[in-house]
Amino acid sequence: MRSDDVRSGGWRVGGVLMACVLATHAAVGRAASAADAPRAEPGEWVARDFQFASGESLPELRLHYTTLGKVHRDARGHVDNAVMILHGTGGSGRSFLQDRFAGQLFGPGQLLDARRYYIILPDGIGHGDSSKPSDGLHAHFPRYAYADMVAAQYALLTQGLQVDHLRLLMGTSMGCMQTWMWGERHPDFADALMPLACLPVPIAGRNRVWRELLLESIRTDPAWQNGEYHTEPTQALRAAAGLSLIAGSAPLPFQAMLPTAQAADEFVAKYMERELPELDANDLYYQVDASRDYDPSAGLEKITAPLMWINSADDFINPPELGIAEREIKRVPHGRFVLLPASVSTHGHGTHSWPALWRDHLAELLAESGPR
Repeated sequence: MRSDDVRSGGWRVGGVLMACVLATHAAVGRAASAADAPRAEPGEWVARDFQFASGESLPELRLHYTTLGKVHRDARGHVDNAVMILHGTGGSGRSFLQDRFAGQLFGPGQLLDARRYYIILPDGIGHGDSSKPSDGLHAHFPRYAYADMVAAQYALLTQGLQVDHLRLLMGTSMGCMQTWMWGERHPDFADALMPLACLPVPIAGRNRVWRELLLESIRTDPAWQNGEYHTEPTQALRAAAGLSLIAGSAPLPFQAMLPTAQAADEFVAKYMERELPELDANDLYYQVDASRDYDPSAGLEKITAPLMWINSADDFINPPELGIAEREIKRVPHGRFVLLPASVSTHGHGTHSWPALWRDHLAELLAESGPR
């Protein structure tokens, strides 16, 4: 999948439409070009004999990542300036290098100035240039879950990059969910946590239904052949791409940018033309299926780091009317929840990838969790 799309945590929301939205609302926040930040450096580390929670294993698990800036160690030799940002389903670490994200955070004088911080953008298992089914194993690739992805991230940091501490851990959508898991499993590893666009409870209700519909569209396509297809099951991918588009959409900007039936129909045609060639059915199936047993709800009290949790009121995937966030945040010792109101400037689930809308809350978190 391309890494330069406007994504909703990896869910594709249509670059053509969102480019129009960005142009219309370019005045939101102070932006710099991503080119102002230090050069992004790609890297790769191989985890040997990686064991998955399912009991499966790979002799070599390739983990790709991108970094900006240089690591700094304190007088005791511990890393004190590392920031890791986790992407969403179908995305990659490189998606954070776009101007709408890097241009708001990584430039000179900005909150995560890459001249000061060592920024780590990993590609999760099954995503980007990390090991994935489409590399050759197809449906014989280990059936990974979020727990495996977190374990691989921890190994990459501690063994591959020799990073023993994070100043900040941030995650969007799938990465948001993994941020909760990190906070519970490694409570002392990060000074601050910022989950964006998710809920810390099992995926159920409408959220689970649309995911299962997507998976079913792939399983039931005759061209699927249990994952051993020779050509992509296009019928399945069209259905999956459409479901992803709706899940990641936002009503106000869509209505503003697609005010007529003709405009909406033309957008759908262009969207499918752009997206379908970039999709692999095995990779997509595994990516969505990885959420199947996600459930950090039992251990929220274990999270000791300051946590700033942000959702958007127009998020189809995590609708605010459920009241889950307001209930669960009470269990996080140093947690705060912020619900951004819906507007023509928000982007539904994909609001997490527009720091201009939540940057001030990140500033609060960094100030609260600074050196003590």
